[in-house]
Amino acid sequence: MSYDALLFDLDGTLIDTETVALTTGMAAFAAMGHPVDRSFMQRLVGVDLPTAAGIIGAALPTLDQKGLQDRWHHAFSAAIDRDLPLKPGALHLLQARHCPMALVTSSGEAEAHHKLRVTGLRQHFATVVTLADVTRPKPSPEPYLLAAERLGVSPARCLVFEDSETGAEAAHRAGCTVVQVPDVGPVTGRWSHHLASDLLQGARMAGLTA
Repeated sequence: MSYDALLFDLDGTLIDTETVALTTGMAAFAAMGHPVDRSFMQRLVGVDLPTAAGIIGAALPTLDQKGLQDRWHHAFSAAIDRDLPLKPGALHLLQARHCPMALVTSSGEAEAHHKLRVTGLRQHFATVVTLADVTRPKPSPEPYLLAAERLGVSPARCLVFEDSETGAEAAHRAGCTVVQVPDVGPVTGRWSHHLASDLLQGARMAGLTA
C-alpha cells in the first residue's frame, strides 16, 4: 500500500524520552514533598503541558506547580543532553524516505526543536507541528490536519506513527491510518489500525514495507 505522507509523533515514538520523563518526574514530585506512583505519571504521558497541569492540579491542589516544573525541566533537560536514544527502527524508517514526512508533537516549540537538534532528526522532516502551532492539541485532530495541509496531502493518504492513546486518537479522528507502537503507558488499541511491537513491524503491517 502506498501513502502520500508519513506523520510521526516524537516523544515515545521516535525518541525514548518517556522513560526519562517518568524517572525525572517522579524524583521531582518526591523532592516537592508529593511522591506519586508510576500509574499517576502514566496519565501525563502524551498530553500537552496545560492538560498535564490540570491533571496534577486536580490530584494535588496544594502542590507548587511552578516549582515542580522548574525542578523537573532542569533534571529532564540535563538527562536528555547526556543521552537521548532513538526508538528501535526509527532511523532506518526515516532514512528510507518513502514519501514526504512531518513531525507532529505535543511538545512546545523550543523543547521540540531542542530534541531534534540533540538527535539530529530535524533534517528528515518537511515540516514540524508543535503545541505552538495549534489551538486544540491532541487528542483533537487539529495537529494532524495541519500537518497534512502543510504537506499538501489528504489526511486519508497519511500514515501516522504514534505511541500514546492521546496521539492515536488525534490521528484517527483526523482520518489518517494509524500505527500505534506502545511505549511506557497502557494502550487499548481502539484508535489504531495496526498495533505493533516496534516501528518496523508497524511499517510492515501497514503495507509500507515488505
